[in-house]
Amino acid sequence: MFARTAASNLLRQVARPPPLAASTLRARLAPPMLFQTRLLSDQTRSAIGKAVASAPVVLFMKGTPEMPQCGFSRGVIQILGLQGVNPQKFAAFNVLEDPELRQGIKEFSDWPTIPQLYVQQEFIGGADIVQSLFKSGELAKMFEDKGLLVSGEEEQQK
Repeated sequence: MFARTAASNLLRQVARPPPLAASTLRARLAPPMLFQTRLLSDQTRSAIGKAVASAPVVLFMKGTPEMPQCGFSRGVIQILGLQGVNPQKFAAFNVLEDPELRQGIKEFSDWPTIPQLYVQQEFIGGADIVQSLFKSGELAKMFEDKGLLVSGEEEQQK
């Protein structure tokens, strides 16, 4: 009896695969990327590239700066305002107006969420990254170093 139980337990252990690391498990559960990713058309890629290059600070968001349509977009707009980003050096694009832009920007940046912030054509990140950079002071330093803030003279002209 003992021999049968020991042999049975041994066979179960051999047949059972070892536990997987979380990253391996996610990779196995996720469908292959080939089926998730669609190719961004040259026309859409070009249009997004032009949009990213249209101003030193570019935000792809849900809604407009005056009427954000999600809390994350609202948060990034508030942070940009608190930082003192020069409105003349800022452009925002409403992804809700164009489904091709909404999906295309995610593929362009290889970032799954919106809003997305670009500074001098460099992808910075989404709302969580912008908030983290804001809290650490890195965002203020970046905008100041790149000359993207409202200067004292411009403030007086308002």
